[in-house]
Amino acid sequence: MRVVLDTNILCSALLTPGGIPDQLYQSWRERRFTLITSAEQLEEFRRVTRYPRVRAFIEPGAAGSMHNELRHLTMLLTDLPTIELAMDPGDSFLLAMSQAGAADFLVTGDKHDLLSVGVFQKTRIVTARQLLERLGTVRARARKRPAKRRTRRHR
Repeated sequence: MRVVLDTNILCSALLTPGGIPDQLYQSWRERRFTLITSAEQLEEFRRVTRYPRVRAFIEPGAAGSMHNELRHLTMLLTDLPTIELAMDPGDSFLLAMSQAGAADFLVTGDKHDLLSVGVFQKTRIVTARQLLERLGTVRARARKRPAKRRTRRHR
């Protein structure tokens, strides 16, 4: 199975370890699917993870490690077709990656633009949770629960 992960999913994986986007990224690292990327996406990832408001929450070393994994361990596309279907022109390269890489899925959190398209050529556009459910790898996220407050019963 071939998959394109939107840059927002990659950044979310760094922002929330153990969260749904991170579980999806870890599924790729476990070789559950082939990840498709491009020079355009790598540049966007590098740019976004260097924004001051993002750097406050993402360790530069973690972003650098992810960037290196993406560059060396994915299906890296170099020649993307021109696609002008996206409502947000900034998303066009994701659709182009889907087409050029013959992706089965494009995973995004972009509810207003990409997810509303639903299907682009042969690529289904889904959320991270939807793909994890399809892979059968959704794991419950460990959360700290507040201690139960004990009350005395009066007889």
